[in-house]
Amino acid sequence: MKAPITTSSSVIRTRSPGPRAQGGVALVVALILLLLITLVGLAAMRGTLMQQKMASNQYDRQIAFQSAEAAVRAATALIPTTPTLIWHNCQAGGVTCLPNPFNDSTLPSSAIHSVSKGTGTGYYTASPAAASQPQFVVENMGNWVNQKTSTGFGNTANSRNYGVQGGTGTQVYYRITARSGDPTLVGDHAVVTIQVVIKQG
Repeated sequence: MKAPITTSSSVIRTRSPGPRAQGGVALVVALILLLLITLVGLAAMRGTLMQQKMASNQYDRQIAFQSAEAAVRAATALIPTTPTLIWHNCQAGGVTCLPNPFNDSTLPSSAIHSVSKGTGTGYYTASPAAASQPQFVVENMGNWVNQKTSTGFGNTANSRNYGVQGGTGTQVYYRITARSGDPTLVGDHAVVTIQVVIKQG
């Protein structure tokens, strides 16, 4: 009687990857990418906000500049017919004129003129876009040589040798200092100051 033949088989079992086999690298990479995207978005938002503020400030300054320039033109039109606008004569003895009269502690409120205080030529109401009504101060700078009538105007250096004689004369000059508005009223808006010297007539 033959003995039964027995065979042995070994079963190879493979361990399927489960949750414990993952190292979490994908999650870390995703979080890092999300953080980078967030930082880029925040930087873009900050740049946009900064550009909006710059544009707003530039617009505000342009409005202030136009208001101050309009005040200069208004004062120029008013001086020939309104001598009461003139504060004082800077050429007179004992009179000190600062570069900016608005910084002078002796400046009376009556010498600060607003473009909306009267009617007629030279007066107007500022645009609603302006933070305040523009103001100006007029000072008499005294009599100085009139370049259009002084000797040698429009002539060459040797014109006198040929008997050419130019006239001589002086003219009254005024200094107009205008600002876009009263700093105590404009708040956070820009204040632009413009100063010009004009000749009478």
